[in-house]
Amino acid sequence: MSTGAISIVVVVAVVLAAALIIRVIRAGAGRRERALRRRFGPEYELNVAQHAGDTKAAERELEERVRLYGDLRTEPLPGELRERYVAEWAGIQEMFIESPEHSVTGADQLLARLAHDRGYPSGRYEEQVAALSVHHAEHIQGYRQIHDTAARAREGRADTEELREAVVHARPFFEDLVRPPHHGSPTGTGPETARQQHYGERRDESGLRKWLPGSGTRTGTGTGTGTGRTRFGHTRKGGAW
Repeated sequence: MSTGAISIVVVVAVVLAAALIIRVIRAGAGRRERALRRRFGPEYELNVAQHAGDTKAAERELEERVRLYGDLRTEPLPGELRERYVAEWAGIQEMFIESPEHSVTGADQLLARLAHDRGYPSGRYEEQVAALSVHHAEHIQGYRQIHDTAARAREGRADTEELREAVVHARPFFEDLVRPPHHGSPTGTGPETARQQHYGERRDESGLRKWLPGSGTRTGTGTGTGTGRTRFGHTRKGGAW
């Protein structure tokens, strides 16, 4: 074989090897993206947006969160403590009628205590949110929203509608954290997310039944009758929860 032919063969081999390497890298990147999207859901898109569309930087941050907190062992709430939290949350919702600012501030503080009691870091808010986002990615933004709104409320910069929305959006996060231990994910493994069995339902010999305030269908007036209905209260603008 001539020197020219050997050179062509070598070049072709190098090109094919490079193409194969690129394909393997892209396939790995695709698997990583799909895995992160499955785990973090809306938190993935939010993090990409916070990194100005830099997907690689966002994925590195999310992977670091999983490395730090993916194996974090949390503890379910004892039954009595769970009931106290449920009652306290109901009281915070009722408080909103007379004092929206105190209601939002109280809800923010309650969620921080609840996360601590479940075993999440409590030294710094940012660390706590990072750990919670790994296991409660579906609703962690509700915690961020009420925390930020509480800060604005303390400065007198949050209107009633903003305060109401903060409490409404924080409630699913509260529900995730307070859920009893037997309410696992459909497969019995994985992070606690909204894909788990819906909060407020408990299975016994009679089937599913509502057991928490406000977990049932509500009416437009906020006052319900029958199983699982409760009065949520109104904002000063007249809107129900």
